[in-house]
Amino acid sequence: MILQTTLSLAAAAAVLNFWLGLRIAKVRMSEKILHGDGENAVLLRRMRAQANYVENTPFILILIAVIEMSGKGGQWLAIAGAIYLLARIAHAFGMDLEKPSALRAGGFIVTVLALLGLSGVAVLIALGRL
Repeated sequence: MILQTTLSLAAAAAVLNFWLGLRIAKVRMSEKILHGDGENAVLLRRMRAQANYVENTPFILILIAVIEMSGKGGQWLAIAGAIYLLARIAHAFGMDLEKPSALRAGGFIVTVLALLGLSGVAVLIALGRL
């Protein structure tokens, strides 16, 4: 069984993680910071943006995979995954700002809603209610 939605979203997620890493490397190179955050606020925020992404994305991809394997996926699942990834891009740009921003808040809210929504779908499938 080929999980097209999961494969596509996992590939996009890997590229996004690479981009987040490049953003960190750019600051490291320009500021000559080899280890840690060098007490550089921009570097620290970018490192946290990537770490937060890595903390959440595996759960999203696992939920997408099991929902798709159950046969209960469809176009909505690909759209939900794409929205999640776009929200994570917004979150990364929001983390660049020193003050609270709609990008960061929106990215966080979409992340939480995606985790809860996909978890709810998975539970309903497990209970045979969907």
